[in-house]
Amino acid sequence: MVGSEFVLFSGNSNRQLAEEIAAYLKVKLGRVELKKFADGETYVNYDETVRGKDVYILQSTCFPQNDNLMEMLIMIDAAKRAAAERITCVIPYYGYGKQDRKANDREPITAKLVAKLIQAAGADAVLTMDLHADQIQGFFDIRADFLYASGPMTKYFAQKGSKDLIVVAPDVGSTKRARKYAKILGTDLAIIDKRRPKPNQSEVVNLIGDVAGKVCVIVDDEVNTGGTVINAAEAALRKGAKEVYVLASHGVFTQDALAKIDRSPIKEVVVTNSIPMGEKASGKVKVISVAPLFGDAIRCMHENRSLSQILKS
Repeated sequence: MVGSEFVLFSGNSNRQLAEEIAAYLKVKLGRVELKKFADGETYVNYDETVRGKDVYILQSTCFPQNDNLMEMLIMIDAAKRAAAERITCVIPYYGYGKQDRKANDREPITAKLVAKLIQAAGADAVLTMDLHADQIQGFFDIRADFLYASGPMTKYFAQKGSKDLIVVAPDVGSTKRARKYAKILGTDLAIIDKRRPKPNQSEVVNLIGDVAGKVCVIVDDEVNTGGTVINAAEAALRKGAKEVYVLASHGVFTQDALAKIDRSPIKEVVVTNSIPMGEKASGKVKVISVAPLFGDAIRCMHENRSLSQILKS
């Protein structure tokens, strides 16, 4: 595989990130025709040969989730039928990942279902970043590699030179991720005890840890409606925190999330470009590119080298 040629293709979900990765790798983005039939079905046709090549398909399964997911599956199928040697799905944002277990009777586990669909379509490997829960790693029966945004995000935040930091996990489920950030930044850890009365709604019950006089850094995998991080920020400020920042890998920003963030006491929300911002805008949101992270990972995968050094950086 090291001696074979590799090519990077992009779906419609995040072409800008794909172009940044291609530029970082000093390769041209592969040519592929993507369009809709009159009835809404997706059509895919590669405009160059992929026979015997190491094919990478970049697609974030963000909104519109169903269209982007189906487009990726059809791109996999087309590449498989065109005799690609190896097909790797590069999924910066893994949609349907929040449904990773049965919280109530008769619910699906969509994170597992999507993993099975990717495999059934013909993918040989998956490369993704900051899953909603680590257990999703076990849902893949094909080779899968997992990246973390903690490196580029903490490097950006460290440049601010803020003192008296403390990392805050906005709920118990985020504790492991927050502890990693705390270790990198060399800070203590606080935890929010949160309850979720209904989907996409949360309320703070308690804050474990001393945040008085500290600059709080709330760490989460994504910002969706904004309710979780805003509630956590307000709780920290009530306990005497000086300022509150948010580091979240994926900026989903549904409904009026950006407007709520603008009105909130949060100083800045830092996200990656795993999901394109599009026309969304907020003076409080800073977007960090993960193109170098994915570019290095793709190079290592193509050359069959370990990703461990990337994960440690």
